[in-house]
Amino acid sequence: MVLASLSMLRAGETVRVKDDARMTVRVLIVDDQEPFRLAARMVVDATDGFEVVGESETGEDSIEKARSLGPDLVLMDVNLPGINGLDATRKILEGSNVRIVILLLSTYEEDEYAPRAAECGAAAYIPKSAFGPDRLESAWAAAANAS
Repeated sequence: MVLASLSMLRAGETVRVKDDARMTVRVLIVDDQEPFRLAARMVVDATDGFEVVGESETGEDSIEKARSLGPDLVLMDVNLPGINGLDATRKILEGSNVRIVILLLSTYEEDEYAPRAAECGAAAYIPKSAFGPDRLESAWAAAANAS
């Protein structure tokens, strides 16, 4: 498993290795609406193997927190004050030497925003109405298999 993961790294990337056999996916939640951040935290908490390491309300703050907290996964809202989630995604991915998976979330329809997610480097787009533990797990698994 570790060898397979290492073979998927891009040049210059590093990987964090923990002592426990099952690694926990560290999640940063980015949304300007507190009720959705709470709902997303509940989804992450209900999903085995995932833990919330931080929250952000703006695109700018998400870039700083991604650098300081080193999450494995960022749940990024599209519409944010300041820079939007698409631009924040680009900046997080450009400034990282470790692999970070970003899932874009919003109220827009999936067929409308999935192409935009791909354009900015996000692994997937999930409508907020469809976001739950099953969708979180499947998006994470798809992103891990795609890299």
